[in-house]
Amino acid sequence: MRWVLSSSVLVSFAGLVAVGSCAAGGVGEAAAAETLTVYAAGTLAGPFREIDTLFERANPGVSVEPQFGGSVMMAKRITDLHQPADILAVADYSVIPKYLFAANGKPGLADWYVGFARNAISFVYTPNSKGAHGISSRNWYDVLAETGVEIGRSNPDTDPSGYQTLQMLNLAATYYKVPGLAERVLANAPPRNIRDTETELISALQLGQIDYLAIYRSDAVQHHLPSLDLPPEIDLSDPARAGSYAMVVAHTKNGDLPGKPIVYAATIPADASHAELAAKYLAYLLSAEGQSVIARDGFGVMNPPIAVNPKGAPPALRALLKPWPGS
Repeated sequence: MRWVLSSSVLVSFAGLVAVGSCAAGGVGEAAAAETLTVYAAGTLAGPFREIDTLFERANPGVSVEPQFGGSVMMAKRITDLHQPADILAVADYSVIPKYLFAANGKPGLADWYVGFARNAISFVYTPNSKGAHGISSRNWYDVLAETGVEIGRSNPDTDPSGYQTLQMLNLAATYYKVPGLAERVLANAPPRNIRDTETELISALQLGQIDYLAIYRSDAVQHHLPSLDLPPEIDLSDPARAGSYAMVVAHTKNGDLPGKPIVYAATIPADASHAELAAKYLAYLLSAEGQSVIARDGFGVMNPPIAVNPKGAPPALRALLKPWPGS
Protein backbone atom coordinates (compact mmCIF):
# COMPACT_ATOMS: atom_id res chain seq x y z
CA MET A 1 0.00 0.00 0.00
CA ARG A 2 1.51 3.36 -1.03
CA TRP A 3 0.60 6.38 1.11
CA VAL A 4 0.59 9.72 -0.69
CA LEU A 5 1.17 13.00 1.17
CA SER A 6 0.19 16.20 -0.56
CA SER A 7 -0.21 19.81 0.55
CA SER A 8 -2.22 20.66 -2.51
CA VAL A 9 -5.70 19.71 -3.60
CA LEU A 10 -6.13 15.95 -3.59
CA VAL A 11 -6.38 14.12 -6.86
CA SER A 12 -9.56 12.18 -6.31
CA PHE A 13 -9.66 8.46 -6.73
CA ALA A 14 -12.11 6.70 -9.00
CA GLY A 15 -15.70 7.32 -8.16
CA LEU A 16 -15.05 9.37 -5.03
CA VAL A 17 -16.39 12.67 -6.33
CA ALA A 18 -19.64 11.07 -7.32
CA VAL A 19 -20.01 9.21 -4.04
CA GLY A 20 -18.97 12.25 -2.00
CA SER A 21 -21.51 14.38 -3.82
CA CYS A 22 -24.25 11.90 -3.10
CA ALA A 23 -23.10 11.72 0.52
CA ALA A 24 -23.18 15.47 0.87
CA GLY A 25 -26.67 15.52 -0.52
CA GLY A 26 -28.42 18.26 -2.36
CA VAL A 27 -31.06 20.84 -1.64
CA GLY A 28 -33.76 18.59 -3.01
CA GLU A 29 -32.56 15.64 -0.93
CA ALA A 30 -32.32 17.36 2.43
CA ALA A 31 -32.89 15.23 5.47
CA ALA A 32 -35.36 16.19 8.13
CA ALA A 33 -34.06 18.64 10.73
CA GLU A 34 -31.27 16.83 12.58
CA THR A 35 -28.33 17.73 14.78
CA LEU A 36 -25.06 15.88 14.20
CA THR A 37 -22.71 15.83 17.20
CA VAL A 38 -19.02 15.60 16.29
CA TYR A 39 -16.31 15.05 18.89
CA ALA A 40 -12.93 15.92 17.42
CA ALA A 41 -9.30 16.65 18.24
CA GLY A 42 -8.58 20.30 18.91
CA THR A 43 -6.26 20.54 15.91
CA LEU A 44 -9.17 19.68 13.62
CA ALA A 45 -11.16 22.78 14.61
CA GLY A 46 -10.08 24.84 11.59
CA PRO A 47 -10.85 22.41 8.76
CA PHE A 48 -13.84 20.80 10.47
CA ARG A 49 -15.62 24.11 11.00
CA GLU A 50 -15.27 24.80 7.28
CA ILE A 51 -16.42 21.29 6.40
CA ASP A 52 -19.35 21.67 8.83
CA THR A 53 -20.46 24.81 7.01
CA LEU A 54 -20.20 23.16 3.60
CA PHE A 55 -22.05 20.08 4.81
CA GLU A 56 -24.87 22.12 6.33
CA ARG A 57 -25.16 24.16 3.14
CA ALA A 58 -25.53 20.96 1.12
CA ASN A 59 -28.02 19.51 3.61
CA PRO A 60 -30.58 22.16 4.63
CA GLY A 61 -32.14 21.40 7.99
CA VAL A 62 -29.00 19.69 9.27
CA SER A 63 -27.00 21.33 12.06
CA VAL A 64 -23.49 20.15 12.94
CA GLU A 65 -22.46 20.72 16.55
CA PRO A 66 -18.72 20.10 17.00
CA GLN A 67 -16.87 19.80 20.28
CA PHE A 68 -13.08 19.98 20.23
CA GLY A 69 -10.52 18.85 22.78
CA GLY A 70 -7.75 16.38 23.50
CA SER A 71 -8.41 13.13 21.65
CA VAL A 72 -8.10 10.89 24.71
CA MET A 73 -10.34 13.22 26.69
CA MET A 74 -12.97 13.22 23.93
CA ALA A 75 -12.90 9.42 23.69
CA LYS A 76 -13.33 9.11 27.46
CA ARG A 77 -16.32 11.46 27.37
CA ILE A 78 -18.00 8.83 25.20
CA THR A 79 -16.83 5.71 27.02
CA ASP A 80 -16.64 6.87 30.66
CA LEU A 81 -19.11 9.75 30.85
CA HIS A 82 -21.50 8.25 28.28
CA GLN A 83 -21.92 11.55 26.47
CA PRO A 84 -23.71 11.17 23.11
CA ALA A 85 -21.61 11.60 19.97
CA ASP A 86 -22.29 10.68 16.36
CA ILE A 87 -18.65 10.89 15.21
CA LEU A 88 -15.31 10.67 16.98
CA ALA A 89 -12.28 12.03 15.09
CA VAL A 90 -8.89 11.77 16.81
CA ALA A 91 -5.31 12.89 16.21
CA ASP A 92 -3.91 9.40 16.87
CA TYR A 93 -5.61 6.45 15.24
CA SER A 94 -4.67 4.16 18.14
CA VAL A 95 -6.99 6.08 20.49
CA ILE A 96 -10.06 4.53 18.85
CA PRO A 97 -9.22 0.83 19.31
CA LYS A 98 -7.77 1.48 22.78
CA TYR A 99 -10.90 3.13 24.15
CA LEU A 100 -13.81 2.11 21.90
CA PHE A 101 -13.05 -1.44 20.77
CA ALA A 102 -14.28 -4.42 22.79
CA ALA A 103 -11.67 -5.76 25.21
CA ASN A 104 -11.43 -8.12 28.19
CA GLY A 105 -15.07 -9.13 27.93
CA LYS A 106 -16.25 -5.53 27.81
CA PRO A 107 -18.47 -4.68 24.83
CA GLY A 108 -17.12 -2.04 22.50
CA LEU A 109 -18.59 1.06 20.93
CA ALA A 110 -16.76 0.61 17.62
CA ASP A 111 -15.00 -2.07 15.61
CA TRP A 112 -13.67 -0.01 12.69
CA TYR A 113 -12.04 3.31 11.91
CA VAL A 114 -10.81 5.20 8.87
CA GLY A 115 -7.59 7.19 8.54
CA PHE A 116 -8.32 10.47 6.78
CA ALA A 117 -5.33 12.82 7.35
CA ARG A 118 -1.66 12.97 8.35
CA ASN A 119 0.44 15.46 10.28
CA ALA A 120 3.86 16.16 11.81
CA ILE A 121 5.03 17.42 15.19
CA SER A 122 6.98 20.67 15.23
CA PHE A 123 7.61 23.77 17.34
CA VAL A 124 6.13 27.15 16.43
CA TYR A 125 7.36 30.52 17.62
CA THR A 126 7.17 34.25 16.85
CA PRO A 127 9.82 36.78 15.79
CA ASN A 128 9.91 37.92 19.43
CA SER A 129 10.64 34.47 20.87
CA LYS A 130 13.98 34.10 22.69
CA GLY A 131 16.55 32.82 20.20
CA ALA A 132 14.17 33.07 17.25
CA HIS A 133 16.59 34.96 15.00
CA GLY A 134 19.26 32.28 15.21
CA ILE A 135 17.23 29.08 15.49
CA SER A 136 17.54 26.44 12.77
CA SER A 137 16.99 22.74 12.12
CA ARG A 138 20.60 22.18 13.27
CA ASN A 139 20.54 23.94 16.64
CA TRP A 140 16.88 24.08 17.73
CA TYR A 141 17.29 21.74 20.70
CA ASP A 142 20.11 23.91 22.11
CA VAL A 143 18.04 27.07 21.70
CA LEU A 144 15.00 25.51 23.37
CA ALA A 145 17.15 24.37 26.30
CA GLU A 146 18.61 27.83 26.99
CA THR A 147 17.99 29.42 30.38
CA GLY A 148 14.87 31.57 30.45
CA VAL A 149 13.14 30.01 27.44
CA GLU A 150 9.49 29.13 28.05
CA ILE A 151 7.98 26.21 26.12
CA GLY A 152 4.31 25.23 25.93
CA ARG A 153 2.95 21.77 25.21
CA SER A 154 -0.18 19.72 25.66
CA ASN A 155 -0.86 17.17 28.38
CA PRO A 156 0.49 13.74 27.38
CA ASP A 157 -2.19 12.14 29.55
CA THR A 158 -5.07 13.72 27.62
CA ASP A 159 -3.83 14.67 24.16
CA PRO A 160 -1.88 12.88 21.42
CA SER A 161 0.33 15.86 20.61
CA GLY A 162 1.46 15.77 24.25
CA TYR A 163 2.82 12.24 24.07
CA GLN A 164 3.87 12.63 20.44
CA THR A 165 6.06 15.55 21.54
CA LEU A 166 7.75 13.26 24.06
CA GLN A 167 8.24 10.61 21.38
CA MET A 168 9.71 13.17 18.96
CA LEU A 169 12.19 14.46 21.54
CA ASN A 170 13.32 10.92 22.32
CA LEU A 171 13.80 10.24 18.62
CA ALA A 172 15.74 13.50 18.32
CA ALA A 173 18.15 12.45 21.07
CA THR A 174 19.12 9.40 19.02
CA TYR A 175 19.05 11.14 15.62
CA TYR A 176 21.32 14.01 16.70
CA LYS A 177 23.36 11.76 19.04
CA VAL A 178 22.71 14.09 22.00
CA PRO A 179 22.00 12.13 25.20
CA GLY A 180 19.68 14.00 27.56
CA LEU A 181 18.23 16.17 24.77
CA ALA A 182 14.63 15.47 25.79
CA GLU A 183 15.23 16.21 29.46
CA ARG A 184 17.01 19.50 28.69
CA VAL A 185 14.16 20.75 26.48
CA LEU A 186 11.40 19.57 28.82
CA ALA A 187 13.02 21.40 31.73
CA ASN A 188 11.76 24.58 30.01
CA ALA A 189 8.24 23.13 29.57
CA PRO A 190 7.01 22.91 33.20
CA PRO A 191 3.45 22.01 34.29
CA ARG A 192 2.37 25.66 34.29
CA ASN A 193 2.90 25.64 30.49
CA ILE A 194 0.79 22.52 29.87
CA ARG A 195 -2.84 22.49 28.71
CA ASP A 196 -5.25 19.72 27.72
CA THR A 197 -4.71 20.62 24.07
CA GLU A 198 -1.85 22.66 22.64
CA THR A 199 -4.13 24.99 20.69
CA GLU A 200 -5.16 26.56 24.02
CA LEU A 201 -1.63 28.01 24.21
CA ILE A 202 -1.53 29.77 20.85
CA SER A 203 -2.68 33.06 22.36
CA ALA A 204 -0.02 32.74 25.09
CA LEU A 205 2.60 32.37 22.36
CA GLN A 206 1.30 35.37 20.44
CA LEU A 207 1.27 37.46 23.62
CA GLY A 208 4.85 36.51 24.45
CA GLN A 209 3.98 34.55 27.58
CA ILE A 210 5.78 31.54 26.10
CA ASP A 211 8.50 31.44 23.46
CA TYR A 212 7.90 28.11 21.72
CA LEU A 213 4.95 25.77 21.44
CA ALA A 214 5.05 22.07 20.55
CA ILE A 215 2.30 21.70 18.00
CA TYR A 216 1.28 20.15 14.69
CA ARG A 217 2.50 21.43 11.35
CA SER A 218 -1.12 22.05 10.34
CA ASP A 219 -1.53 24.57 13.17
CA ALA A 220 1.56 26.45 12.01
CA VAL A 221 -0.03 26.76 8.56
CA GLN A 222 -3.47 27.80 9.85
CA HIS A 223 -2.14 30.40 12.29
CA HIS A 224 0.60 31.70 9.98
CA LEU A 225 3.33 31.00 12.53
CA PRO A 226 6.97 30.24 11.75
CA SER A 227 7.87 26.66 12.62
CA LEU A 228 10.86 24.35 12.74
CA ASP A 229 11.34 22.15 9.70
CA LEU A 230 12.20 18.94 11.52
CA PRO A 231 13.44 15.87 9.61
CA PRO A 232 11.00 13.02 8.93
CA GLU A 233 13.23 10.74 10.98
CA ILE A 234 11.87 12.42 14.10
CA ASP A 235 8.68 14.38 13.28
CA LEU A 236 6.41 11.26 13.08
CA SER A 237 5.16 12.27 9.62
CA ASP A 238 6.32 9.28 7.55
CA PRO A 239 4.37 6.00 7.72
CA ALA A 240 7.31 4.24 6.05
CA ARG A 241 9.32 4.91 9.22
CA ALA A 242 6.81 3.26 11.55
CA GLY A 243 9.41 0.71 12.66
CA SER A 244 11.95 3.31 13.77
CA TYR A 245 9.29 5.48 15.42
CA ALA A 246 8.22 2.49 17.51
CA MET A 247 11.70 2.34 19.06
CA VAL A 248 10.78 5.16 21.49
CA VAL A 249 8.13 5.22 24.19
CA ALA A 250 6.23 8.00 25.95
CA HIS A 251 5.35 7.28 29.58
CA THR A 252 1.84 8.49 30.46
CA LYS A 253 -0.83 7.83 33.08
CA ASN A 254 -2.59 5.79 30.40
CA GLY A 255 0.39 3.50 29.94
CA ASP A 256 3.57 3.42 27.87
CA LEU A 257 2.91 4.53 24.30
CA PRO A 258 5.34 3.61 21.51
CA GLY A 259 5.89 6.10 18.70
CA LYS A 260 3.63 5.84 15.65
CA PRO A 261 3.13 7.84 12.45
CA ILE A 262 0.63 10.64 13.01
CA VAL A 263 -2.57 9.55 11.27
CA TYR A 264 -5.94 11.12 12.12
CA ALA A 265 -8.82 8.67 12.24
CA ALA A 266 -12.58 8.72 12.67
CA THR A 267 -15.36 6.31 13.54
CA ILE A 268 -19.09 6.29 14.32
CA PRO A 269 -19.89 5.03 17.83
CA ALA A 270 -22.28 2.09 17.88
CA ASP A 271 -24.80 4.05 19.94
CA ALA A 272 -24.78 7.13 17.67
CA SER A 273 -28.23 8.69 17.39
CA HIS A 274 -27.68 9.78 13.78
CA ALA A 275 -25.52 7.01 12.34
CA GLU A 276 -26.78 7.42 8.76
CA LEU A 277 -26.14 11.15 8.78
CA ALA A 278 -22.73 10.53 10.36
CA ALA A 279 -21.86 8.23 7.47
CA LYS A 280 -22.82 10.99 5.02
CA TYR A 281 -20.58 13.43 6.88
CA LEU A 282 -17.60 11.07 6.78
CA ALA A 283 -18.17 10.38 3.09
CA TYR A 284 -18.06 14.12 2.52
CA LEU A 285 -14.88 14.40 4.61
CA LEU A 286 -13.29 11.70 2.42
CA SER A 287 -14.47 13.26 -0.85
CA ALA A 288 -12.23 15.40 -3.05
CA GLU A 289 -13.88 18.55 -1.71
CA GLY A 290 -13.49 17.55 1.92
CA GLN A 291 -9.90 16.47 1.45
CA SER A 292 -9.04 19.73 -0.30
CA VAL A 293 -10.11 21.57 2.86
CA ILE A 294 -7.88 19.26 4.90
CA ALA A 295 -4.93 19.91 2.57
CA ARG A 296 -5.33 23.69 2.57
CA ASP A 297 -5.10 23.68 6.35
CA GLY A 298 -1.69 22.03 6.35
CA PHE A 299 -2.59 18.35 6.79
CA GLY A 300 -1.34 15.54 4.62
CA VAL A 301 -4.22 13.79 2.88
CA MET A 302 -4.82 10.07 2.62
CA ASN A 303 -5.13 8.85 -0.93
CA PRO A 304 -6.88 6.48 -0.72
CA PRO A 305 -8.47 6.55 2.74
CA ILE A 306 -7.50 3.42 4.68
CA ALA A 307 -9.56 1.62 7.27
CA VAL A 308 -9.23 -1.04 9.92
CA ASN A 309 -12.08 -3.52 9.39
CA PRO A 310 -13.66 -1.64 6.45
CA LYS A 311 -16.43 -4.26 6.37
CA GLY A 312 -17.59 -2.91 9.72
CA ALA A 313 -18.07 0.58 8.28
CA PRO A 314 -21.50 1.71 7.03
CA PRO A 315 -22.28 0.50 3.50
CA ALA A 316 -22.16 4.09 2.18
CA LEU A 317 -18.48 4.28 3.12
CA ARG A 318 -17.14 0.86 2.21
CA ALA A 319 -16.59 1.61 -1.47
CA LEU A 320 -14.31 4.51 -0.52
CA LEU A 321 -11.98 2.56 1.75
CA LYS A 322 -8.90 0.42 1.36
CA PRO A 323 -7.68 -1.93 4.11
CA TRP A 324 -5.19 -0.47 6.57
CA PRO A 325 -1.68 -1.71 5.71
CA GLY A 326 -0.83 -4.72 7.83
CA SER A 327 -4.35 -5.09 9.25
